[in-house]
Amino acid sequence: MLVESITAERQGCEGEFISASEIIAAMSTALDLTEGQPTGHAARSCWIGMHLASQIGIGAEEKSALFYALLLKDLGCSSNASKVSYLFAADDRVVKREFKTVNWQSLWNNVRYVVSQVSPEGRTWDKLTRMLALAKQGPEGTKNLIKTRCERGAMIARRLGFSELTAQAILDLDEHWNGKGYPLGKKGHEISQLGRILNISQTIEVFWREMGLIAAKEVVKQRCGTWFEPALCRAFLRSCQERSLQRMMCCENLLTELVVFEPDQMRFSVDAAFLDRVAQGFSDVVDAKSPWTYKHSQGVAEISVGIARSIGWADDRIVSLRRAALLHDLGKLGISNRILDKPGKMTDEEFAIVKTHPRLTEEILSKVPALSELATVAGAHHERWDGRGYFRGIESSSLPLEARILMVADIFEALTAARPYRDGMPQEKVLAILEKDCGTAVCPEAYSGLLKWIDGRNVASRVEVQLEAVEKLLCGTGACS
Repeated sequence: MLVESITAERQGCEGEFISASEIIAAMSTALDLTEGQPTGHAARSCWIGMHLASQIGIGAEEKSALFYALLLKDLGCSSNASKVSYLFAADDRVVKREFKTVNWQSLWNNVRYVVSQVSPEGRTWDKLTRMLALAKQGPEGTKNLIKTRCERGAMIARRLGFSELTAQAILDLDEHWNGKGYPLGKKGHEISQLGRILNISQTIEVFWREMGLIAAKEVVKQRCGTWFEPALCRAFLRSCQERSLQRMMCCENLLTELVVFEPDQMRFSVDAAFLDRVAQGFSDVVDAKSPWTYKHSQGVAEISVGIARSIGWADDRIVSLRRAALLHDLGKLGISNRILDKPGKMTDEEFAIVKTHPRLTEEILSKVPALSELATVAGAHHERWDGRGYFRGIESSSLPLEARILMVADIFEALTAARPYRDGMPQEKVLAILEKDCGTAVCPEAYSGLLKWIDGRNVASRVEVQLEAVEKLLCGTGACS
């Protein structure tokens, strides 16, 4: 069951019933990006997994927990992206995508995989050096990467308010029936039943989509009793010809139709607190993508809220702005860490790729019920006052003030924080840059709000220092005893 704080009312935020399943299904497409999978990977895995659950007969509560676990199985995937990219000197999304088809219990398959993925653009010496480093780490290196991903995914699932059944399934995603999986090497029924379903479902989806149903059936047969529970293998092989399962691969309204697999009695309507948790949880996923943007989304949200309050906005408007700020970089999950973590200046080609991330953000959010109204604002955080920004290249004066505030907050947080190619700038230098660009790149009203927010923080800081001084003085005279 979901935590008790989530309401079960049948009314959505504006009188329309919007289930959490609709929101999570749409948000799962962001997780597909960082795993290097095509849009709909998690949703199709969910379709397969729920079909298997019906075949083996599990209860409504377990089905509900499974439904969300399948959609959110890759919640922790961004947390090892930077490490994967560094170890392989390659695009982390490609490395992860190819890993999904490797039987990594086979030494020979592992060697072939590493040779094909390590430093694809490097010289022979570079490739050999990387391969030796990976060989030195051995299975423990792979185990640690998977451990990081699974543990963080389970943690975020709990923060979102989902049950321990859901969190445990995500934690057990890469455990194998024969005990040779990761991160804990659980065996057989030591692995949670929902975790066992997650593992086989995602593998079936990848092989079926990339190589066809025959290939999916073959990999299930080959890994029966090693990777996968035999009962689940038999359930899939019995039912894989059913039209209801086969329709998944050609379903045009996948996200919409998927929600019917969640048990009706377990569906619940979202409330404001749930939307806030979704925004916060997925901002954590984004910020884990690179160590250089750790807490960036949270910082932009705090600054945006501070600016809005300094110019007298109402609370309900501020709440929406905060969610947009937390989710503004969602599209960066689709950018390689070879670019995001690059220590030097980007090439024109690399920068062109980075410039796609606001568009990706807008595309994802536009599909999310109750959050779609944030899509334009979140996707416009790099548009300039004079129209020379991206991704649309329109004058931000024509956009809502929310987008212009978000743009200023993003610049201020980014410039004051360290990056691979520079140290964080002093606040005074950043303000000088913004003042110079005010009226060309930066909205004057948003900049004015930033100054008010900073002044308010400085006043609060001075008052705190004065109070501490008074307290010390009083204690020195014995008056505070």
